[in-house]
Amino acid sequence: MPPKSLFRLAAFAEAVTWTLLIAALIIRAVTGFAPVVTIAGGIHGFVFLAYGATAVLLAVNQRWHPGVAAIAIVSAIVPYATIPVELWLARTGRLDGEWRRETTDDPRDKVWIDRLARWFIRHPVLLILAIAAAVVVLFVVLLSLGPPQLPGQG
Repeated sequence: MPPKSLFRLAAFAEAVTWTLLIAALIIRAVTGFAPVVTIAGGIHGFVFLAYGATAVLLAVNQRWHPGVAAIAIVSAIVPYATIPVELWLARTGRLDGEWRRETTDDPRDKVWIDRLARWFIRHPVLLILAIAAAVVVLFVVLLSLGPPQLPGQG
């Protein structure tokens, strides 16, 4: 799957899970059935983290400016913002190209993060496992901390 397709899939999935979470909040408000928020919130949280991991991977592969990378990552915080950000990145050519697997004469190819990214891209199964493991570990840590609390909530 090329970088553009992977990012588009992640951005769309993140937006869909926002819809699930918002619908669950409405269901809880109308019916009082709280478990639906726990389920939708868990799904959304996992996809949110997966989207963030995807954005970081593409930021390294596509050599985005740190500001562009920050916009892509932070867009997941605002409901549905990943869709216009994906459109903007695609329209400006920041999602164009293939995965960088080989070293070139570019001096940036000697930077450790670039070398590590190329190694993982050449070993996609290990890349998927590493990202999945990182997302799962972070997800479990966040779940153990509990759901976010609004000011004034106990």
